[in-house]
Amino acid sequence: MKIGILFGGKSGEHEVSIRSAKSVAEAIDRSKYEVVLIGIDKEGLWSISDESFEVKNGKPFIEVCHELFRGLDVVFPVLHGPFGEDGTVQGMLEIMNIPYVGASVLGSSVALDKDVTKRLLRDAKIPIADFLVYKTKPDFDEVAEKLGLPFFVKPVTMGSSVGLTKVESRQAFDQAVDLAFCYDLRIILEETIFGREFECSVLGLDNPIASLPGEVIPKGGVYSYENKYLDPEGAKFILPAHLSQKKVDEIKKLAINVFDILCCSGMARVDFFMDQYETIYVNEINTIPGFTNISLYPKLWEISGVSYSELIERLIFLALEKARKKNLLTISV
Repeated sequence: MKIGILFGGKSGEHEVSIRSAKSVAEAIDRSKYEVVLIGIDKEGLWSISDESFEVKNGKPFIEVCHELFRGLDVVFPVLHGPFGEDGTVQGMLEIMNIPYVGASVLGSSVALDKDVTKRLLRDAKIPIADFLVYKTKPDFDEVAEKLGLPFFVKPVTMGSSVGLTKVESRQAFDQAVDLAFCYDLRIILEETIFGREFECSVLGLDNPIASLPGEVIPKGGVYSYENKYLDPEGAKFILPAHLSQKKVDEIKKLAINVFDILCCSGMARVDFFMDQYETIYVNEINTIPGFTNISLYPKLWEISGVSYSELIERLIFLALEKARKKNLLTISV
């Protein structure tokens, strides 16, 4: 089978995408799969890459789409954030009738949008932190009164903690808001849940399964971009998390519920908080989570009995199965 690994992109998570794609390319079974590396540079130009993962002599998509995707059986998008994890690439692949790993157009776009995600979860009675969304600069006093201090400021449609700031005072507020608006036209401000942080991986289509949860203990109390990718000691991971079986089951059930409510498929990582009263809150979901060999999505499956290479195989199978079901639906109509 011929597998296209799609990486890079125009979002602020470009470098993270390259790291994830390298790990996927290294782990995939080359005796079963022919790998084609498709790179997108920061200007949105596309080209075939070699194992250096450098995007050279890129061209607009419309000029090279046939060359890039000809003969591919499955595409594995390892793109994080806008223009890759938001349904745009997924829609393109749907139009070209190419099976792809991960969530569909709807699931991708819904899950990347923190505003829509939280409103859907709130309506489904899933416990979440209080939040506010703004298109223009908010008033500090109004936000502090509603959310308390400290609170978090984030772009609505970014991942990997890009543009995230923990605001503890009026002095930090303006800079935090300006930073978030650098990445999006909307920003989301969230209540701080004081307690522990957990992550759980989900895999599947109609009957998804959840991994054992892991605990994240970030340095300085904030799981920032620097802690995730730049500082080798930026966070401590406890895999699996030290939790009662009741809490493990609760997190796994919640993760699957969130996956289904947000119309996800293939894979996702769901992030949680637990406060001092052991109440579990859903933080967010990532439909294309970090995929390096030390990223929590594959690590959580590893401690649950699924190796990295086996995980890639399962995701490719799920991509083909999802495409088969859609084709059958189209034919029956």
